[in-house]
Amino acid sequence: MFGKRGNEGFGKAGGTIAPPPVQQSSPSAPAVLVEPQREPSRQQVSPPPMQTPQRKRPARTDEYYDTKAQVFSALIDTIDLSQLAKLDGESAREEIRDIVNDIITIKNFAMSISEQEELLEDICNDVLGYGPLEPLLARDDIADIMVNGAGQTFIEVGGKTIESEIRFRDNSQLLSICQRIVSQVGRRVDESSPICDARLPDGSRVNVIAPPLSIDGPALTIRKFKKDKLTLEQLVRFGAITPEGATLLQIIGRVRCNVVISGGTGSGKTTLLNCLTRYIDVDERVITCEDTAELQLQQPHVVRLETRPPNIEGEGEITMRDLVKNCLRMRPERIIVGEVRGPEVFDLLQAMNTGHDGSMGTIHSNSPRECLSRIESMIAMGGFTLPAKTVREIISGSVDIIVQAARLRDGSRRITQITEVIGMEGDVIITQDLMRYEIEGEDSSGKLIGRHKSTGIGKPHFWDRARYFNEEKRLAAALDEMEAKSKD
Repeated sequence: MFGKRGNEGFGKAGGTIAPPPVQQSSPSAPAVLVEPQREPSRQQVSPPPMQTPQRKRPARTDEYYDTKAQVFSALIDTIDLSQLAKLDGESAREEIRDIVNDIITIKNFAMSISEQEELLEDICNDVLGYGPLEPLLARDDIADIMVNGAGQTFIEVGGKTIESEIRFRDNSQLLSICQRIVSQVGRRVDESSPICDARLPDGSRVNVIAPPLSIDGPALTIRKFKKDKLTLEQLVRFGAITPEGATLLQIIGRVRCNVVISGGTGSGKTTLLNCLTRYIDVDERVITCEDTAELQLQQPHVVRLETRPPNIEGEGEITMRDLVKNCLRMRPERIIVGEVRGPEVFDLLQAMNTGHDGSMGTIHSNSPRECLSRIESMIAMGGFTLPAKTVREIISGSVDIIVQAARLRDGSRRITQITEVIGMEGDVIITQDLMRYEIEGEDSSGKLIGRHKSTGIGKPHFWDRARYFNEEKRLAAALDEMEAKSKD
């Protein structure tokens, strides 16, 4: 195992390190890996994956970091990297652990079994994964990871933001991990391109902003995806929506209403969009357009498109508007836009209004009325010189339903309104709420108390569409049940 190898070709501290490709090799092949970076004598090392309840680990000493640096240096001088790169992740991890155990024995480091296990895990994470981030990425109860420079990391758990123990050695190590993440999807982050959106292999969304734009070191934000995809039934159990409201949303998705999901940052817009797309018929051709691919559609006939930033010469950029316009040439039955941010909203509305019923998208806004105003503003930002009334007619003729999601001050997420767009009266777009969430108070622990209430609409505007899809009886039953519960 110990075939001597020089460390030529290794990047300096802060260089990009790619994880090894997942491949199988013969049992006789020695192990190897992509070139990790040499570490200085002191490095903050990540704790193992934290569980609930979480065991507080004792603070590590300078002696631990010095020992780790010596072991890591010996590992790099010992291991055959060309062979390790041929192994799958688990086999490569076992090879590293075997070599590190031998190094500890040969150098006669005085370590307890638990300290040795921590050291083994830390070195494997640094070489094969994302270093100090690995324990956080392994936890399914974390919704967001927010790294504000090397010395400060926050996580969101249960709707609340708390500070984590995780630290990085320095900003160079943090930038190196950021580069490793974005390079996997063919992007880069450095001084010349300091802002980057990317994704992890599990679909988690990543945003990096690096110096000189981020003054105190690279800022890394990860929106984690749960391993188990949420469903409307689970949202009912969480209290985000009532069973009748969930049935209403199922029918809306099934009968090809054009839907805009509105909400603030972290309100659950993408999660809700994923839930609604589960009710698209399996024989429909669906095309998704996203800045960073994160939608998880279950249908068999899905084409996923993703924007592309400009290259180092400033050329080759593919914008969201380019993707939406190209969609129309791909015979879509539904177009799903992950997030509408600019003039591409005009092309999406045109698609909704020209035979692509059932298209969906999300938008940042705090209420259905504000959502309509934002759509109008984004069309104006695109340089379209149309009269205001014409723009509103296009909007009212294209959008059928606005679903409002919100993250409340106690950290809970709720669907607060399901609103129909009816049409125009004069120069004003007319809407009506089918359901709304009303806060009634809070309990002794600060958790908000509220209930979803029907607005008493007898027949929604999309009733004829529901009848066309043979869903009018289920729709009537859901509306009646909502109204009966609202009167209780």
